[in-house]
Amino acid sequence: MGTVIYQGRALTLNEESVTFPDGQQEVLEIVRHPGGAGALALDEEGRVCLIRQYRYAVDGWLWEIPAGRLEVDEAAQLCAQRELGEEAGLRAGHWQSLATLLPSPGICDERIYLFLARDLSPVPTAHESGEYIEIHWLPLNDALAKVCTGEIVDAKTVIALQHARLCAGE
Repeated sequence: MGTVIYQGRALTLNEESVTFPDGQQEVLEIVRHPGGAGALALDEEGRVCLIRQYRYAVDGWLWEIPAGRLEVDEAAQLCAQRELGEEAGLRAGHWQSLATLLPSPGICDERIYLFLARDLSPVPTAHESGEYIEIHWLPLNDALAKVCTGEIVDAKTVIALQHARLCAGE
């Protein structure tokens, strides 16, 4: 996979020799990431569970769906289930795949798997050190309005909300 420039807890940065379809060769910096999964929890009243989470990298609070990084050999749905419990204090009895996305395919191999979670019941949260999370319930239409006004800008959340509306018949 090339030369490792940096190896961290969340990602690896490699310098890799690449041959393009036309035969041209180049050295690229590629971020290798284990991927992640997220859950859009939808209750019987048509409300979605969104979290507001402090994100240092963007210097502020973001509206997001519960989501996290895949552990080694962890199935995407299991990751989404774990994160829904840890971050939002919810367990879901019904799961539906919504989408898979590539957040930044020009430089990174990360894939994020999105799921719709229904038939919800409460469980204790388990926020990690350094996680600052507020849990909110909003009608799906209100959450979509926050996308339109620019209040929700997190890509996985925007896509999950749109897919819930368009693909899951909400």
